[in-house]
Amino acid sequence: MKRFYKTTSVEPAPAEAGGFEVRLDNRPIRSPAKAPLVFKSWPLAQAVAAEWEAQAEDIDPNAMPLMQLASTAVDLIGKGRQAIVDGVAAYAETDLLCYRAEHPQALVERQAQAWQPLLDWAALRYDAPLHVNAGLMPKPQPPDALRALRHAVEAYDDWTLSALQTATGSCGSLIVALALVEGRIDAEEAFAVSQLDETFQIEAWGEDPEATKRRAALRADINACRRFVDLLRA
Repeated sequence: MKRFYKTTSVEPAPAEAGGFEVRLDNRPIRSPAKAPLVFKSWPLAQAVAAEWEAQAEDIDPNAMPLMQLASTAVDLIGKGRQAIVDGVAAYAETDLLCYRAEHPQALVERQAQAWQPLLDWAALRYDAPLHVNAGLMPKPQPPDALRALRHAVEAYDDWTLSALQTATGSCGSLIVALALVEGRIDAEEAFAVSQLDETFQIEAWGEDPEATKRRAALRADINACRRFVDLLRA
């Protein structure tokens, strides 16, 4: 899509809606499904406006991650919240942090050092202790812990849930995503712990261009999720 506007701005939304609008040539933006986008946070609205302002002759949606997360909150989560909660909460059943290597010892130790503190945090924060398994064979998790983590996911508003959903998929771990959204870890820590196994292999064997590209995309997604939540709460 070609850039069709000259100016971007942030203005108060109508009183009945509350919040703020991002406007292009003084017209409020809408989601891809044509739903109104009303931002409760002025800093988030400003950041989305900056994404639109930064577009060149051709508009690149992939260069607007904050806009994408806001649109997901309105278009997808608002209409299919229950299914999305189910999908995000299901990650706890086979969470990345619960499946440890049996060898080599250096990897075993690195996983324990990086992952166990986050599991301990989740056990205290949500009363949700999860079992740790050696190897890749699935093992059932305590039902009470799974229910507690599901309640944690359900408690988020649609906009925060949009970031949590993306972070969970990018990290392959609900626990890491919750720690990111709750401010227990920053974006770089979330990327590092979720990519620990891959980084270990790269250190030993090197990294091919496709892996480099994939990891860069995951890092960008995780960074966008943390920034979105920070701006939403600012």
